[in-house]
Amino acid sequence: MSELQAKDVVNIFDGKRIGRISDIVVSETGEIMYLVIEPVKMLKRYTSFASETSIKFNQIVKFGSDVILVDLKK
Repeated sequence: MSELQAKDVVNIFDGKRIGRISDIVVSETGEIMYLVIEPVKMLKRYTSFASETSIKFNQIVKFGSDVILVDLKK
């Protein structure tokens, strides 16, 4: 999980950086249900007012070396 938390999550629909993974929710059977994304900080001194975003596992398009690409239109 620590490797995933170091990657930016980017929406392929509009190319915007969503944030970074703060948590992973796993089912009782061990399947990843969704990722919880911490919103991007607008400035280092001020936090964004956006709340956390949940991304279902089927919305993930690709795990890259630096980013995780997701499609939020799905």
